[in-house]
Amino acid sequence: MTFLAHDRYCDEILHQVGRLRAVVTSGADLAATVPTCPEWSQEDLVRHVGGALRWTGLIVGTRAEENVPMDRVPGAEGPAATGDAAALDAWLAESGEVLVGALREAGPDARVWSWAGDDRAGFWARRMTHELVVHGADAALAAGLPVQPVAPEVAADAIDEWLDIVRFVQRALPGAAATELRAPGSSIHLHATDTPAELNAEWFVELPEEGIVWRRGHEKASVALRGPLTDVLLGFYGRLSLDDPGLEVLGDRKLLELWLERATFG
Repeated sequence: MTFLAHDRYCDEILHQVGRLRAVVTSGADLAATVPTCPEWSQEDLVRHVGGALRWTGLIVGTRAEENVPMDRVPGAEGPAATGDAAALDAWLAESGEVLVGALREAGPDARVWSWAGDDRAGFWARRMTHELVVHGADAALAAGLPVQPVAPEVAADAIDEWLDIVRFVQRALPGAAATELRAPGSSIHLHATDTPAELNAEWFVELPEEGIVWRRGHEKASVALRGPLTDVLLGFYGRLSLDDPGLEVLGDRKLLELWLERATFG
């Protein structure tokens, strides 16, 4: 498995924090419901992201050997006042710096706790990069702003990571909805239409009884999801409707809908 360089993840975290800050300061209604996370308002989403950045920064910075309760994370609650875009913006900027500072100081191979069995700081650099990519899209959609394209290598890595997470959940959390993604003989193909051939931005996902199996490449599948890479990523993450003009579904649509129902938990 090929990951991005550790410094590339750190740079992208700061870039994605900047994009989210731009939404916060755009005049968007912080009380508006986030359509793709309807249990949250826009402000709830921002506070979730900022708190996660600080939580992860503390885990990495202290080389934690076990989970750290959120109530022990300095500054995780965010500004005391609600609806204050300037205060949220400043807190979010500082939260990103807390995490990236910890990641750069630790390096990718420092031993730290994680929930996924990969006890390295590099796990958190990758995870938080893609957490920000997806929640940044959530925030833009809630604000009625265009979702900005994601750098191709980052978007492709986000799909790789999402498939790895689903596979991990199937094996480690037997009660999770993703464990129901079993359809022997069925498969899903993802095909980005706007990337250079050398990126190999295509995925083939099988759904056997023992859990999903995936690989990069072009193969005929039960259903295909095609479109620009950022749209494919967000569609596969349940952030864009399958009927979005940028996406094309070919084949067994119900199989893809099953994926979205059972695997969209991030």
